[in-house]
Amino acid sequence: MIPELHRPIAIERVGSAGWDVTVEASPAECAALARRMELPGVLALRCGFHLERDTAGSVIVLGHLLARVVRTCVVSLEEFTAVVEERFTVRCVPAGEESDDDDPDTPDEIGYADGTLDLGEAAAEQLALALEPYPRAPGAVLPDLPDDADATPFAALEALRRRH
Repeated sequence: MIPELHRPIAIERVGSAGWDVTVEASPAECAALARRMELPGVLALRCGFHLERDTAGSVIVLGHLLARVVRTCVVSLEEFTAVVEERFTVRCVPAGEESDDDDPDTPDEIGYADGTLDLGEAAAEQLALALEPYPRAPGAVLPDLPDDADATPFAALEALRRRH
């Protein structure tokens, strides 16, 4: 299955000086990414990549993601537009050669097959990782809860339980 944002590149094209590539999503690709990520909208996505040869068969990728997305506020349930910006480093290795290293200080690894790396899918994955898990619209605040333990909904349920 071809991903929504498909930009395959041949690893062999990465020379000793490195290679700069920019991936920009079309409106149709943005709409497909929004459906995949269950977002109200992806308005724009652009990701710049700098690829450098690492060890035999592997490539270090330095990326800069910039996206505009529509989110739903967890406080007000209103939709709002948010900017997502993320700088990241990943290491691309032949599929099946990913390490088991759980060190958070080492770059994440992306496997590739047949000498081809999909930078579009890499950009989509980085967007998914960079999304705020509990988005709040600007100015949205949680309502004040009473300090009195007897005033909570659970206290009211407990009082009903005691009556019976």
